[in-house]
Amino acid sequence: MVTTQNPAGPPPSGSRRRPRRSRPLTQVQKPDERTAPGAADPEPGRRTESPDVPSDPSRQLTPDQAFDALYAFCAPALVRQTYLLTGRRELAREAVERAFQLAWQRWPDVARDRDPAGWVRAVAYDWALSPWHRFRPRHRSPEPPPADPADRELLHALLTLPPAYRRTLVLYDGVGLDLPETAAETEASTPAAASRLTHAREAVAVRLPELADPAALHRRLLELASAERLGSARPTHVRTGSERRNVFWTRAAIAFTVTIVGATTLTLRTAPTRYEPPIAPAQAVRGVPAVSGMGPLSREERELREKLRRAETNGPERVFPEAR
Repeated sequence: MVTTQNPAGPPPSGSRRRPRRSRPLTQVQKPDERTAPGAADPEPGRRTESPDVPSDPSRQLTPDQAFDALYAFCAPALVRQTYLLTGRRELAREAVERAFQLAWQRWPDVARDRDPAGWVRAVAYDWALSPWHRFRPRHRSPEPPPADPADRELLHALLTLPPAYRRTLVLYDGVGLDLPETAAETEASTPAAASRLTHAREAVAVRLPELADPAALHRRLLELASAERLGSARPTHVRTGSERRNVFWTRAAIAFTVTIVGATTLTLRTAPTRYEPPIAPAQAVRGVPAVSGMGPLSREERELREKLRRAETNGPERVFPEAR
């Protein structure tokens, strides 16, 4: 779900923008910060507690407890944000689940990250906006639109934006990130992010003039995300799914390696050690004249025979040098 923060227009490039008073939704709160409107509760308007923190400061959370706390705090809101990016409920839940599965696979690095919730959000957005989903049969047919006509118009206006513009708009006017943070998460420069945000707001204002005010746009994004009943899987299911996926790919890699080793061994055992030229198959020789007996000699041949008989057997006479 999107956060409840006061949106503001992007500052001109080159000017310094003051940080917002409210914090991003996906940032894990401290133990004394117990409320975040619409953070992890599917019911809008209810208060959501921060992740469970042990009362004893000396006690540290186990990896399972830390992951479950992060998932319980961020997953419901992240599903709603992803729904604004894709317009598909199933794809939004799948993107968030895959992002947390990847986070659990790399949990030592994610746990030490400066913003674990931002790490998961970036992965979920990348998965949701992947262009390969269009080739999946289950995502070729459109899903039912929202029941409210105003929500349908706003969602259609969002989906007509380019993915980079849509992501910038959701991060800045929905999640409530500052412009430098939005630029960093979208892998763009700050002026480029400001330009994308401006063009995205203008495109939405053309279709919905009443949302030209950033505050009104922020409020409508919150209402659109809160209107959909988008549940998320349990943390234990996500962790076990990630572990099963790791086991599957590990076994697949081992099987592939064994297959390559076996094929190589079989080739070395059966391959010849020297080159043997191929023997051409026997074929009948055609066009050769038939063998026949010697016929009578001609007059020239008889004269040549007589001349050869009269010649000396040892060849011509030897030449001796004459003495002077």
